[in-house]
Amino acid sequence: MASGETLGPRPWIRAPETAAVFDALEVEGGPDCARFVGGCVRNALVGRPIDDIDIATTLTPDRVTKALKAARIAAIPTGIEHGTVTAVSGHKPHEITTLRTDVTTDGRRATVAFTTDWAEDAARRDFTLNTLYASRDGTIFDPTGQGVADARAGRIVFVGDPEQRLREDHLRNLRFFRFQAWFGKGEPDAAAVAACAALKAGVEGLAAERISKELLKLLAADDPRTAVRLMAGAGVLETILKTPANLARFDALVEIETDLLFECEPALRLAALLPDDPLAARRLAERLRLSNADRDRLQAVLAPTPGLKSWMSPREIRREVYRAGKPVFRDRAKLAWAAAPRTATTMQWRGLIALAEGWTVPVFPLTGDDVMKAGTPKGPMVGRVLREVEDWWIDHDFLDDPMSAVEKLKAVVQGLAY
Repeated sequence: MASGETLGPRPWIRAPETAAVFDALEVEGGPDCARFVGGCVRNALVGRPIDDIDIATTLTPDRVTKALKAARIAAIPTGIEHGTVTAVSGHKPHEITTLRTDVTTDGRRATVAFTTDWAEDAARRDFTLNTLYASRDGTIFDPTGQGVADARAGRIVFVGDPEQRLREDHLRNLRFFRFQAWFGKGEPDAAAVAACAALKAGVEGLAAERISKELLKLLAADDPRTAVRLMAGAGVLETILKTPANLARFDALVEIETDLLFECEPALRLAALLPDDPLAARRLAERLRLSNADRDRLQAVLAPTPGLKSWMSPREIRREVYRAGKPVFRDRAKLAWAAAPRTATTMQWRGLIALAEGWTVPVFPLTGDDVMKAGTPKGPMVGRVLREVEDWWIDHDFLDDPMSAVEKLKAVVQGLAY
């Protein structure tokens, strides 16, 4: 089962906190009772950063817990029914999961049985590049015989029959496109794409939080354009969004972000795929149970008016920044840029965004108390007067003269007919 390859003595493998976890497990279960698994092995193999350290073990969860406690390492039962215990060593979490095999599956969750067979554990995983294990000396184990080659070639291939894997857990449909965005190279696996298309309806039965988490992870890839188009072609994207995706605007936005080194923002990329309809955006956000911040962001950026143009004057830009706020203006400017014909120059759009970012938004110099002191009785009229004076102030390009605002207030109050 050893692949004949090794990761070598990586710093994350030799870290004292990680060594302490392996030492504890080996005291209980003997040599080779634990191996690194999944993402940390895959990422190290292809030269990607290591985010989390996952460990697979032949020890049952109760023995894992016993071993950790004996070594005075905190043991947290984060997923005990599925065999997962999180060890906190040196303030760093290490997720430890007992080898397992599926007993029953329903497309959303699985009932598992524990095993000591590494090949059985690999056989229940999603993609071949995620079936890789590594011992603490860095030796790579590849039970399917394909994982190392597929990882290096950027092939996202299901373990075994793709339709069977999807019927076990329909989240794998979204994971296929997410891994295609992050790791895929060249032509996608035809059998995998066909299976995802055939079983796309199964995605609708997933918990909303699982769908949104996978979708936003996909959109966070450096360049997810090919994967998103593949997902749209398979009908999976429309199954989630409930509307045809605006792929042209999405592609243009990712190109702008990539070429000009703008920060990748998954929520804005999601907005680019949607129609300019705040109510529809809100319904999607609620259906997918997005955060309140993402919900409000989608609604704000997808309002159809005011339309932004690359040739706006500085005065017009300041007015819209004041009314919308810098974050919303920046989002709307990027989407307008992505939707605009390529006749407008990059310099124009960049200048528009730079002017907005560099402007210090002024504070309106009057309050409701000032309006009442000027003679307006307490009530709804106070707000109306305040808004009229503020509109005047904005039209005068945020006049930096508080006394002028006071004089305007007096004039408005004197002109009222109660």
